[in-house]
Amino acid sequence: MSWIEWLGSHFIGLFNAGGKVFMGDITGIVPTLIVLLTFTYTVVKLVGEERANRAIMFASRYLVLRYTLMPILSVLILTNPMCYTFGRFLPERYKPAFYDSAVSFVHPVTAFFPYANAGELFVWLGIADGIQKAGYSMGPLAVRYFLLGIVVIFIRGVVTENITKYLANRMESRRTVGVVKGAAN
Repeated sequence: MSWIEWLGSHFIGLFNAGGKVFMGDITGIVPTLIVLLTFTYTVVKLVGEERANRAIMFASRYLVLRYTLMPILSVLILTNPMCYTFGRFLPERYKPAFYDSAVSFVHPVTAFFPYANAGELFVWLGIADGIQKAGYSMGPLAVRYFLLGIVVIFIRGVVTENITKYLANRMESRRTVGVVKGAAN
């Protein structure tokens, strides 16, 4: 009989704990998220969606902007996982590298913009909590986390673009050899 009481009290305890976490989110992060999203959409509306699209297409021409500015804007404006749709502004050969850059930036962005990847905010909060308990300020850590994220997404974008180029050339040469062999038979 005691195990049924234990099961009942712990079963409802699980939901009570979930409710406490939910209320903490409602009073803590949700108002911040709403204000940040409202700000972002206001900026896009003020600039104009057509102008924003043209600016993004311009940025996609240059390697540095393609793998730094574009992923940052996509994550800030569209958030995770919609940020990957920014790849529509790129030719097919750049899309894998852009995706790699964007997906690599969804954690560093949470240091300053928690709304951009709220589902995985626990990564940043876990690190920040440890730093605070050790007696350090979160500000310098947030700056370093964000800036290092930009460096990493650029490196990943360039490396993935070169890998994509190599694989595409290899597939093309195999096709050419297959066509030549087919013509010889």
